[in-house]
Amino acid sequence: MTESLSNSLKVQLRSADAKVPTKGSTTAAGYDIYASQPGVIPARGQGIAKTDISFTVPVGTYGRIAPRSGLAVKHGIQTGAGVVDRDYTGEVGIVLFNHSDKDFQINKGDRVAQLILEKIVEDAEIVVVESLEETQRGAGGFGSTGKN
Repeated sequence: MTESLSNSLKVQLRSADAKVPTKGSTTAAGYDIYASQPGVIPARGQGIAKTDISFTVPVGTYGRIAPRSGLAVKHGIQTGAGVVDRDYTGEVGIVLFNHSDKDFQINKGDRVAQLILEKIVEDAEIVVVESLEETQRGAGGFGSTGKN
């Protein structure tokens, strides 16, 4: 495999309704992902937005499906099940959670999430130890580092 192909985001459009992910600006972190079909995410419920795309991420990365800030703020829409491994080649469906009291209508062509390519540490050695190094935080969990 050539370096240019292994470093590419390869996208397969699985229907005429599928759209290639796009960046909203040249320095955007994520690629917008589009719905290929209309649908509804019920109030206080969840559903899957169809995309009709498959993709393979560059070597040394995985795809993280992240929420779009506008959908989160204006409509209470969040994403779930957001890891796409490099060896997954099926259709990418977008799991959406509706935290609002109103049904959320998805129209064909709507931007429903964003794809962020994140580097991974491949084949990290797992070492079993008797104890971990002491840190200032220690075992302090949720909310242990401050009020906000």
